[in-house]
Amino acid sequence: MTNQELRLSVGASPGQRVVAVAFGVLLTAVGAAFVALPLVADGLLRRLTGPGDAFASYEEARDLPPGLLPPGLSDSADPNQSGPSPFVGLCGLPFVLLGLFLVLRVLRTAAWLDGSRARVRGALRTRTVDLATARIESGAVSYREADDDGPAGEPQARAILATEPGSARGVTIPLRGMGLPVLPPSELRALAEAITTGRPGDELAGDAHAVADHLRRLAERPSTD
Repeated sequence: MTNQELRLSVGASPGQRVVAVAFGVLLTAVGAAFVALPLVADGLLRRLTGPGDAFASYEEARDLPPGLLPPGLSDSADPNQSGPSPFVGLCGLPFVLLGLFLVLRVLRTAAWLDGSRARVRGALRTRTVDLATARIESGAVSYREADDDGPAGEPQARAILATEPGSARGVTIPLRGMGLPVLPPSELRALAEAITTGRPGDELAGDAHAVADHLRRLAERPSTD
């Protein structure tokens, strides 16, 4: 096993990053605009209903949404209400947070393998787990189609779940590469070696060796698959 840190080819491809970041920025901008809407609308209403600036009739304000009409032109308006409640803008905060999370996740997602220790960086935090002692399980599992390499219906793991013994803390290592259906063979073999080398003989060893064998089989497949 090499002691040199190996960066795994996980994450989105450059094209996928551009699309995801553009969508995340757009979502953030829409949410921010919604947050600012009550403040902008309140200022607009103050100008429309200020001294000498009030509308004489609804005809002069027909392009305004009903909720933004000056109090004098709305039958149901409260004369003491100056405009929309600022708390309405809070509805846009989830969109802002979701957009920022999407951008961070796409740009920050990465994984490294240093000996048997896997370090995975997500949108907000980085976690490290020793694969040689962790509980190893297969993540999402797909099944081969009849025209894939190998028998139809054969399960194929899409990720590795590594959890520290006696803890819920763990990492998820995707087996898809940047724009590739699976990680390069050298990285798959390095993961398999990290999982099995020096692993103690316990009840968790069986599942770990099964996952490692699966990684080695994936590494032996032609790169054109």
